[in-house]
Amino acid sequence: MTRTQAPTPVPNPNPTPAPAPLAALGPAELRLLAAAGGAAPSLHNSQPWRFAPTPDGRGLAVHADPGRSVPLADPVGAAVHIAVGAAVFNLRVAAGRLGREPVVRLLPDAADPGLLAVLDLSGPARERTPFGRDLHPAVAARHSSREPFAQRDVPEAVLGELIAAAREEGVALAALEEDGVRRVLALTAEAEHRNTADPARTAESRAWLRTDGAAAGDGIPWSALGSQDHDARVPMREFAGRPPLAPAQPSQRFEALPQLCTLTTPGDGPPDWLRTGQALERVWLLATVHGVRLTVWHQAVEWPDTRWALRDPAEGPGHVQVVLRVGYGPPGAATPRRPVTETLDGPAGD
Repeated sequence: MTRTQAPTPVPNPNPTPAPAPLAALGPAELRLLAAAGGAAPSLHNSQPWRFAPTPDGRGLAVHADPGRSVPLADPVGAAVHIAVGAAVFNLRVAAGRLGREPVVRLLPDAADPGLLAVLDLSGPARERTPFGRDLHPAVAARHSSREPFAQRDVPEAVLGELIAAAREEGVALAALEEDGVRRVLALTAEAEHRNTADPARTAESRAWLRTDGAAAGDGIPWSALGSQDHDARVPMREFAGRPPLAPAQPSQRFEALPQLCTLTTPGDGPPDWLRTGQALERVWLLATVHGVRLTVWHQAVEWPDTRWALRDPAEGPGHVQVVLRVGYGPPGAATPRRPVTETLDGPAGD
């Protein structure tokens, strides 16, 4: 019997050389990146991040800023990680605008738990439009809308795009049916009632309120608080507490039954939270491109029992990280951002 031998591979006489690393990031590029990262959403607009060039100058390290946490509402730091994850996604979008390919390592150093991500930006971008659409303009246009939405559902095709966007980041976005919406409404209302009845939590949220016209670069100005539901069906957060101890926020009639979505992960630790943040911002930027507005409801994840009850048992095990209200309405007021000089370390941030 003749045994057939595999042919000896012939070396390619003209192999394609690996692309040379791009030059180190210049001061203007670093500032553009830090401004994009700093535009991410965060609990109470606390902005708990810091950025620093990597030692080779061709990347960016992203650190948590523990001094900007909200400890009663976020005792384990999940919201800090979600905010930093959202900032990382904005950095990925901005890297594409600079023609650089972002290679992300999450939690790269076990000895430094405050270092949440490192982005290697040394290679040229592989795609002209890396996320299927140009999301960069939406980084600055994205705002949380705390106003009533129209009685108009987000189309299934758009929801499908948002679900796919979250899935690309390893997170499940579920658009809730009516029974799920009513369950989450009840849990959020219960959590909001507990928050407003707790003096320490009320004081914590009130500490992030900013007088309109103030020079603060963080927190939420009064003009961005939005309205309360006249019919008390849609539980918007009352940042200053309830009257008569605080001025009443204006009331309007909200949608009869809001459209709600959840972002869920199989695990519940720092990697899951960082992935949630990236998924949240990817979904939010894509929604902004489509003219869809979002409100993040965080109240029910702040209490262990209401958070556990958020999950849909029919969907199997999972941990709900964020509740989103979606719809069509006003874009929402802009909230202030800290200057790059406060968030970017090194000469470029001076």
